[in-house]
Amino acid sequence: MRGFVLTLTRAKNEDMIATVLTEQSIDRYYRFYGARHSILQLGHLIDFEVEGDNSRFLPRLRGLRHLGFPWLYERNRLMLWHDFIKLFEPHLRDTGDLGRFYFDLLMHAAQHWERQNPRRIVLESYHALLRHEGRLHPSGHCYICEQPLQNEISLMAAFHPAHPECIYAPALARNMIEDFFSTGKTIYMDDATVDAVYEVVKKGL
Repeated sequence: MRGFVLTLTRAKNEDMIATVLTEQSIDRYYRFYGARHSILQLGHLIDFEVEGDNSRFLPRLRGLRHLGFPWLYERNRLMLWHDFIKLFEPHLRDTGDLGRFYFDLLMHAAQHWERQNPRRIVLESYHALLRHEGRLHPSGHCYICEQPLQNEISLMAAFHPAHPECIYAPALARNMIEDFFSTGKTIYMDDATVDAVYEVVKKGL
């Protein structure tokens, strides 16, 4: 079984409780002496076996193997990956059977993390997530005051557009954002716009 480690919580002594997103679900597992194992780290893609799945207690991780990516040794990219992957556990908590979408989304991001700007990957991944969940609703009107938008807009959570003065947020070129909404690609976004929209995503999925 494969999965991304979304959270790690220390239990008694050096044991750990890990939340892992697999190809079908998000589950919590117990790992004896997990704090001693370098494989069990936030954001790692691991291959593992499960023991005691039918017991009254948490199932246990065993036979851990790290499926690494080259960028894990680049500190800046690793920190951005940690920030990104930590957004998923609160969003997916208590959802049970998920299907493959979220695992595949993270896998696609991880495979491109080394070659592309990670912030752009985060934006494009979040766009795909909103579309998958039916929450991407571009509009010509401000989400706050419901008046028509002008040439400059700002974005709220879930990419709801608003007037910059309504939410006291940085003004963004509307044409760049609308192109992003329609294509799901950041190719026509300048770096300053990418950074501003990235800060919106960091607040939560």
